[in-house]
Amino acid sequence: MQITDATAVVTGAASGLGAATARALAGRGARVIGLDLPSALESADEVPGVQLLGCDVTDAGQVGAALDHAVDEARPLRIVVNCAGIAPSARILSRRGTHDPALFAKVVQVNLVGTFTVMALAAERIATASELADGQRGVIVNTASIAAFDGQIGQAAYAASKGGVVGLGLPAARDLAQVGIRVNTIAPGIVETPMLATVSEDFRAGLAAGVPFPPRLGRPDEYAQLALFLIEHDYVNGEVVRMDGALRMAPR
Repeated sequence: MQITDATAVVTGAASGLGAATARALAGRGARVIGLDLPSALESADEVPGVQLLGCDVTDAGQVGAALDHAVDEARPLRIVVNCAGIAPSARILSRRGTHDPALFAKVVQVNLVGTFTVMALAAERIATASELADGQRGVIVNTASIAAFDGQIGQAAYAASKGGVVGLGLPAARDLAQVGIRVNTIAPGIVETPMLATVSEDFRAGLAAGVPFPPRLGRPDEYAQLALFLIEHDYVNGEVVRMDGALRMAPR
Protein backbone atom coordinates (compact mmCIF):
# COMPACT_ATOMS: atom_id res chain seq x y z
CA MET A 1 0.00 0.00 0.00
CA GLN A 2 1.50 3.29 -1.08
CA ILE A 3 1.00 6.15 1.38
CA THR A 4 1.98 9.01 -0.91
CA ASP A 5 -1.02 10.73 -2.55
CA ALA A 6 -3.55 8.61 -0.63
CA THR A 7 -6.04 10.07 1.83
CA ALA A 8 -5.79 8.82 5.42
CA VAL A 9 -8.23 9.26 8.30
CA VAL A 10 -6.88 9.14 11.86
CA THR A 11 -9.15 9.24 14.91
CA GLY A 12 -8.00 10.60 18.24
CA ALA A 13 -5.74 12.86 16.19
CA ALA A 14 -5.54 15.82 18.57
CA SER A 15 -2.88 14.24 20.79
CA GLY A 16 -0.92 11.13 21.70
CA LEU A 17 -0.90 8.16 19.36
CA GLY A 18 -3.30 9.75 16.89
CA ALA A 19 -1.37 13.00 16.60
CA ALA A 20 1.92 11.15 16.06
CA THR A 21 0.36 8.92 13.40
CA ALA A 22 -1.29 11.82 11.58
CA ARG A 23 2.03 13.65 11.54
CA ALA A 24 3.90 10.60 10.25
CA LEU A 25 1.38 9.95 7.47
CA ALA A 26 1.48 13.58 6.37
CA GLY A 27 5.28 13.42 6.38
CA ARG A 28 5.05 10.52 3.94
CA GLY A 29 2.90 12.49 1.51
CA ALA A 30 -0.62 11.47 2.51
CA ARG A 31 -3.56 13.83 2.70
CA VAL A 32 -4.57 13.39 6.34
CA ILE A 33 -7.95 14.05 7.92
CA GLY A 34 -7.64 13.97 11.70
CA LEU A 35 -10.77 13.43 13.79
CA ASP A 36 -11.26 14.20 17.46
CA LEU A 37 -13.76 15.79 19.83
CA PRO A 38 -14.12 19.56 19.28
CA SER A 39 -12.98 20.17 22.87
CA ALA A 40 -9.77 18.23 22.22
CA LEU A 41 -9.05 20.13 19.02
CA GLU A 42 -8.93 23.45 20.89
CA SER A 43 -5.44 22.64 22.20
CA ALA A 44 -4.20 20.58 19.24
CA ASP A 45 -1.05 21.61 17.37
CA GLU A 46 -1.34 22.52 13.71
CA VAL A 47 0.56 20.10 11.48
CA PRO A 48 1.19 20.75 7.77
CA GLY A 49 -0.80 18.30 5.68
CA VAL A 50 -3.22 17.42 8.50
CA GLN A 51 -6.76 18.81 8.53
CA LEU A 52 -8.46 18.44 11.89
CA LEU A 53 -12.24 17.97 12.08
CA GLY A 54 -14.47 17.78 15.13
CA CYS A 55 -16.11 14.37 15.34
CA ASP A 56 -17.53 12.07 18.01
CA VAL A 57 -16.73 8.50 16.94
CA THR A 58 -19.80 7.22 18.80
CA ASP A 59 -22.07 9.28 16.51
CA ALA A 60 -22.50 7.50 13.16
CA GLY A 61 -23.89 10.64 11.53
CA GLN A 62 -20.82 12.69 12.48
CA VAL A 63 -18.49 9.90 11.40
CA GLY A 64 -20.22 9.54 8.03
CA ALA A 65 -20.04 13.28 7.39
CA ALA A 66 -16.34 13.40 8.25
CA LEU A 67 -15.60 10.42 6.01
CA ASP A 68 -17.54 12.00 3.15
CA HIS A 69 -15.20 14.98 3.53
CA ALA A 70 -12.25 12.58 3.27
CA VAL A 71 -13.35 11.12 -0.06
CA ASP A 72 -11.23 12.55 -2.87
CA GLU A 73 -11.06 11.22 -6.42
CA ALA A 74 -7.52 12.45 -6.98
CA ARG A 75 -6.27 11.09 -3.63
CA PRO A 76 -8.56 8.18 -2.73
CA LEU A 77 -9.37 7.30 0.84
CA ARG A 78 -7.30 4.16 1.45
CA ILE A 79 -6.00 4.39 5.03
CA VAL A 80 -7.76 4.52 8.39
CA VAL A 81 -6.06 4.42 11.80
CA ASN A 82 -8.36 4.23 14.83
CA CYS A 83 -6.70 5.76 17.90
CA ALA A 84 -9.65 7.37 19.70
CA GLY A 85 -10.21 5.93 23.16
CA ILE A 86 -10.77 6.54 26.85
CA ALA A 87 -9.40 4.72 29.91
CA PRO A 88 -11.25 5.49 33.16
CA SER A 89 -10.44 3.21 36.08
CA ALA A 90 -12.96 1.61 38.42
CA ARG A 91 -13.16 -1.64 40.36
CA ILE A 92 -16.16 -3.92 39.89
CA LEU A 93 -16.69 -3.72 43.64
CA SER A 94 -15.08 -1.19 45.97
CA ARG A 95 -15.82 0.69 49.21
CA ARG A 96 -17.80 3.16 47.11
CA GLY A 97 -20.04 0.43 45.73
CA THR A 98 -20.29 -1.38 42.42
CA HIS A 99 -18.88 -0.29 39.07
CA ASP A 100 -21.26 2.15 37.40
CA PRO A 101 -22.87 0.26 34.47
CA ALA A 102 -23.21 3.54 32.58
CA LEU A 103 -19.45 4.12 32.81
CA PHE A 104 -18.78 0.56 31.61
CA ALA A 105 -21.14 1.10 28.67
CA LYS A 106 -19.50 4.43 27.79
CA VAL A 107 -16.02 2.89 27.66
CA VAL A 108 -17.26 0.10 25.40
CA GLN A 109 -19.19 2.63 23.29
CA VAL A 110 -16.12 4.79 22.66
CA ASN A 111 -13.37 2.17 22.44
CA LEU A 112 -15.15 -0.72 20.72
CA VAL A 113 -18.33 0.57 19.09
CA GLY A 114 -16.57 3.75 17.99
CA THR A 115 -13.79 1.71 16.39
CA PHE A 116 -16.33 -0.49 14.63
CA THR A 117 -18.39 2.47 13.42
CA VAL A 118 -15.40 4.25 11.88
CA MET A 119 -14.13 1.00 10.35
CA ALA A 120 -17.46 0.00 8.82
CA LEU A 121 -18.35 3.42 7.39
CA ALA A 122 -14.81 3.94 6.12
CA ALA A 123 -14.76 0.51 4.48
CA GLU A 124 -17.92 1.43 2.58
CA ARG A 125 -16.09 4.39 1.06
CA ILE A 126 -12.72 2.69 0.56
CA ALA A 127 -14.51 -0.06 -1.39
CA THR A 128 -15.29 2.46 -4.14
CA ALA A 129 -11.59 3.27 -4.74
CA SER A 130 -9.77 1.85 -7.72
CA GLU A 131 -7.96 -1.46 -7.30
CA LEU A 132 -4.23 -1.61 -6.74
CA ALA A 133 -1.93 -4.65 -7.01
CA ASP A 134 -3.63 -7.93 -6.02
CA GLY A 135 -6.98 -6.17 -5.90
CA GLN A 136 -6.04 -4.17 -2.81
CA ARG A 137 -7.98 -0.99 -2.10
CA GLY A 138 -7.05 0.01 1.43
CA VAL A 139 -6.03 -0.82 4.98
CA ILE A 140 -7.43 -0.20 8.46
CA VAL A 141 -5.35 -0.23 11.65
CA ASN A 142 -7.21 -0.45 14.96
CA THR A 143 -5.81 0.20 18.43
CA ALA A 144 -6.29 -2.29 21.25
CA SER A 145 -4.03 -2.53 24.33
CA ILE A 146 -2.07 -5.15 26.19
CA ALA A 147 -4.84 -4.71 28.77
CA ALA A 148 -6.89 -6.87 26.40
CA PHE A 149 -4.67 -9.75 27.55
CA ASP A 150 -3.32 -8.57 30.94
CA GLY A 151 -6.08 -6.37 32.34
CA GLN A 152 -5.23 -5.01 35.76
CA ILE A 153 -7.31 -4.26 38.84
CA GLY A 154 -9.64 -1.39 37.95
CA GLN A 155 -9.48 -2.06 34.22
CA ALA A 156 -12.59 -4.21 33.77
CA ALA A 157 -14.28 -1.80 31.35
CA TYR A 158 -11.10 -0.83 29.52
CA ALA A 159 -9.84 -4.41 29.18
CA ALA A 160 -13.25 -5.63 28.00
CA SER A 161 -13.47 -2.89 25.37
CA LYS A 162 -9.93 -3.51 24.09
CA GLY A 163 -10.47 -7.27 24.17
CA GLY A 164 -13.40 -6.59 21.87
CA VAL A 165 -11.14 -4.68 19.49
CA VAL A 166 -8.76 -7.66 19.42
CA GLY A 167 -11.63 -10.06 18.74
CA LEU A 168 -12.96 -7.79 16.01
CA GLY A 169 -9.75 -7.83 13.98
CA LEU A 170 -9.77 -11.24 12.32
CA PRO A 171 -13.46 -11.42 11.34
CA ALA A 172 -13.18 -7.86 10.04
CA ALA A 173 -10.18 -8.82 7.92
CA ARG A 174 -12.10 -11.82 6.57
CA ASP A 175 -15.26 -9.79 5.91
CA LEU A 176 -13.42 -7.01 4.10
CA ALA A 177 -11.14 -9.25 2.05
CA GLN A 178 -13.86 -9.34 -0.61
CA VAL A 179 -13.35 -5.63 -1.29
CA GLY A 180 -9.54 -5.62 -0.93
CA ILE A 181 -9.24 -4.05 2.53
CA ARG A 182 -6.74 -5.35 5.10
CA VAL A 183 -7.34 -4.99 8.85
CA ASN A 184 -4.64 -5.12 11.52
CA THR A 185 -4.51 -4.26 15.22
CA ILE A 186 -1.82 -2.74 17.42
CA ALA A 187 -1.84 -3.52 21.15
CA PRO A 188 0.39 -0.91 22.81
CA GLY A 189 1.84 -1.28 26.27
CA ILE A 190 2.56 1.76 28.45
CA VAL A 191 3.11 4.71 26.13
CA GLU A 192 3.91 8.35 26.93
CA THR A 193 0.54 9.94 26.13
CA PRO A 194 -1.57 12.71 27.73
CA MET A 195 -3.22 9.97 29.83
CA LEU A 196 0.08 9.75 31.78
CA ALA A 197 0.73 13.47 31.91
CA THR A 198 -0.96 13.88 35.29
CA VAL A 199 1.08 11.29 37.20
CA SER A 200 4.35 11.96 39.03
CA GLU A 201 7.82 11.32 37.64
CA ASP A 202 8.40 8.70 40.34
CA PHE A 203 5.27 6.83 39.30
CA ARG A 204 6.28 6.97 35.64
CA ALA A 205 9.75 5.70 36.55
CA GLY A 206 8.14 2.79 38.37
CA LEU A 207 6.08 1.92 35.30
CA ALA A 208 9.16 2.08 33.08
CA ALA A 209 11.15 -0.14 35.44
CA GLY A 210 8.64 -2.93 34.92
CA VAL A 211 9.29 -3.13 31.19
CA PRO A 212 11.83 -5.91 30.43
CA PHE A 213 13.55 -4.17 27.51
CA PRO A 214 14.03 -1.43 26.71
CA PRO A 215 13.28 -0.38 30.31
CA ARG A 216 11.34 2.76 29.45
CA LEU A 217 7.90 3.85 28.37
CA GLY A 218 6.95 3.63 24.72
CA ARG A 219 6.71 6.73 22.54
CA PRO A 220 3.84 7.82 20.30
CA ASP A 221 6.22 8.05 17.34
CA GLU A 222 7.02 4.34 17.82
CA TYR A 223 3.34 3.55 17.55
CA ALA A 224 3.21 5.65 14.36
CA GLN A 225 6.23 3.78 12.99
CA LEU A 226 4.48 0.45 13.56
CA ALA A 227 1.23 1.73 12.04
CA LEU A 228 3.09 2.79 8.88
CA PHE A 229 4.74 -0.64 8.68
CA LEU A 230 1.36 -2.37 8.87
CA ILE A 231 -0.05 -0.02 6.25
CA GLU A 232 2.79 -0.61 3.81
CA HIS A 233 3.26 -4.37 4.27
CA ASP A 234 0.65 -5.84 1.93
CA TYR A 235 0.84 -9.40 3.27
CA VAL A 236 0.21 -8.62 6.93
CA ASN A 237 -3.51 -9.01 7.49
CA GLY A 238 -5.75 -9.99 10.40
CA GLU A 239 -2.88 -9.66 12.89
CA VAL A 240 -2.58 -8.26 16.41
CA VAL A 241 0.89 -6.85 17.15
CA ARG A 242 1.94 -6.10 20.73
CA MET A 243 4.17 -3.04 21.16
CA ASP A 244 5.17 -3.34 24.78
CA GLY A 245 8.88 -4.10 25.33
CA ALA A 246 7.87 -7.67 26.38
CA LEU A 247 5.82 -6.30 29.29
CA ARG A 248 3.25 -8.61 30.88
CA MET A 249 1.28 -6.55 33.36
CA ALA A 250 0.86 -7.66 36.97
CA PRO A 251 -2.54 -7.54 38.67
CA ARG A 252 -1.89 -4.00 39.91
